[in-house]
Amino acid sequence: MAWQGAACAQQAPAGHSQKTSARISDGVVRLGFLLDMSGLYADVTGPGSAAAARMAVEDFGGTVLGVPIEVVVADHQNKPDIAAATARAWFDTDRVDAILDVAASATALAAADIAKAKNKVIVFNGPGSVRLTNEACSPVSVHWAYDTYALANATALATVKAGGDSWFFLTADYAFGQDLERDASAVVKANGGKVLGSVRAPLNNADFSSFLLQAQGSGAKVVGLANAGADTTNAIKQAAEFGLSQGGQKLAGLLVYISDVHSLGLKATQGMLLTEGFYWDLDDETRAWSKRYFERVGKMPNMSQAGVYSTVTHYLKAVKAAGTDETSAVMTAMREMPVDDFYARGGRIREDGRMIHDMYLFEVKKPEESKEPWDLYRRVATIPGDQAFQPLAASRCPLVKK
Repeated sequence: MAWQGAACAQQAPAGHSQKTSARISDGVVRLGFLLDMSGLYADVTGPGSAAAARMAVEDFGGTVLGVPIEVVVADHQNKPDIAAATARAWFDTDRVDAILDVAASATALAAADIAKAKNKVIVFNGPGSVRLTNEACSPVSVHWAYDTYALANATALATVKAGGDSWFFLTADYAFGQDLERDASAVVKANGGKVLGSVRAPLNNADFSSFLLQAQGSGAKVVGLANAGADTTNAIKQAAEFGLSQGGQKLAGLLVYISDVHSLGLKATQGMLLTEGFYWDLDDETRAWSKRYFERVGKMPNMSQAGVYSTVTHYLKAVKAAGTDETSAVMTAMREMPVDDFYARGGRIREDGRMIHDMYLFEVKKPEESKEPWDLYRRVATIPGDQAFQPLAASRCPLVKK
């Protein structure tokens, strides 16, 4: 299993104390990232997430407690068995201290099991399954950027309120898609709408014609896309070819990244409602960091990639505050410290591992409204974190006391 160390790792300063290095397990703080580097999620995690991690390490100074910080990246190829095997080897052999992202939900759930068994910190920005803070929650895991509950709670609710009260779901057939369909369906029904049907499409699907025909035949006002990455962009492109919008149906992209909108273009996506936890053009701080990221990567960051930077910074601050990379001490510090950066203001990690922060409902601009290539969104609403995410009262996490 191939992995690569970051060029940003630096030598420890001469004369750093033996006491300090002894409190760091092997004289290096090593951070792992299990990403989709070449598949359908490569644009929304992949090299961009790895770049954000390295930026965070560099901005932190390259060292913590007098020892170097190293970034390790592996491509899990969207296979849970590879994700689990890599996580196990990292923890057992390669002395990785924490895994700070795993792209996609099925692979994340597999890696989470290993982290729990090995008592190692694991944080998620790429995956969306709400199971990560419900049935699969653990004392060592944190879900950072978004989840299916928050996406459904904002996008589906806004769509129903705008008159889209009958739905048909086109769903990616794995953990993330199933959770997203379930959570969105619950919102639709709770607000007086109806779900007329759904169809499951295999992951990394190229031809959505048969599924779109079923969606057309349902007569639903809204076709909910409970998928992500290349599956979403392919479905939107083919929906346009099938004339769904001309026939009066509206697409609701339940997880649409800025890279998807940029790739598809404003003509194909204008007016679409979507939910994100970050947008590069929100304020001066997001613009300043995003322009630095753009200079390195050649595109603006999405919420998962910006979330990786936030995660790495918060983890390193916790190591510094705890005076060690020992798991329980670092997790305690992570939970005690607020998350205050360009990504989240006043964010906090709950007992179920959910990082609570504001989410945003956006509408995609019309072509004539856009002033530059990445000027794509108009903010419709800010959803406070305590309203965006699943309330603890509804949690299925065994760590939550009721």
